[in-house]
Amino acid sequence: MPRLSYRRALTRALADELARDETVFLLGEDIRVGAANVTAGLLKRFGPDRVRDTPLSEQAFTSFATGAALAGMRPVVEFQIPSLLFLVFEQIVNHAHKFPLMTGGQCAVPVTYLVPGSGSRTGWAGQHSDHPYSLFAHVGVTTVVPATPADAYGLLVSAVRCDDPVVVFAPAGALDVRADVDFAALAPVPLGRGRVHRAGDDVTVVAVGHLVHDALAVAEELAGEASVEVYDPRTLYPFDWDSLAESVARTRRLVVVDDSNRSCGIAGEVIATMVERVPLVAPPRRVTRPDGAVLPFAPALDRAVQPGRDQLRTAIHHVLKDG
Repeated sequence: MPRLSYRRALTRALADELARDETVFLLGEDIRVGAANVTAGLLKRFGPDRVRDTPLSEQAFTSFATGAALAGMRPVVEFQIPSLLFLVFEQIVNHAHKFPLMTGGQCAVPVTYLVPGSGSRTGWAGQHSDHPYSLFAHVGVTTVVPATPADAYGLLVSAVRCDDPVVVFAPAGALDVRADVDFAALAPVPLGRGRVHRAGDDVTVVAVGHLVHDALAVAEELAGEASVEVYDPRTLYPFDWDSLAESVARTRRLVVVDDSNRSCGIAGEVIATMVERVPLVAPPRRVTRPDGAVLPFAPALDRAVQPGRDQLRTAIHHVLKDG
């Protein structure tokens, strides 16, 4: 069976949607040369009208995408670094997201915002290393964070086909992940559906994005002492609360690992919602970046700020001991 990388899965999804639907086009900074190595080869195949380089004015081309979507197109906007989303929060949230709601569904704004390389790339420092997905989930923008090549393909395809704005975070820590994939079996993955990667009975670990792979590794390490279930939400908004509640109701213990800041983050929301819905036998734990963290430039400090396997292992031991 052929192996497919996460990065090439994104490329394949874009190529398939460009070929399937002539209203789909790509725009962003340096995408014709494939600066993020996701759009490489697409200019030659689909031409300059479908793969459009933009000026270095994120607010301008994000607004352009909204207008194009209102006119019947399906733009996919690539942002090279996640911090650029802070610049265009107004354009995405106050305009693209709210137009359909404020018109009673009389218009659609099918824009996909793709961030290939969200989070730390080690040494890219504070202005290039954020995971601002909780901001978009908070205001109700469809927000996805795929962990595997197959899900990267399937969720991006579903995002492009969605009639509402969707932000797709592709974590830097997942871009080089490879997996055996049957290309014929690649298919859209429904938005708003979580996934259990590993079944278990003693504790549910909710892992976001690339941390799914760390959670699976820790679950395997602890297999002799605990049965760990690894749950991947895939879509952070709308979140698949029902399927997660089924998992937590069975294990009655919960740990969340999320590579974003602790305060007002996804980890805290997951814990709060599960505490409201499911009786637990031990206090839940979360493993995140510290409060207000800004990733340092020094590689050793960069790694120290991010959640790791040792912290996750400790959190699992705590909930097992406390319960």
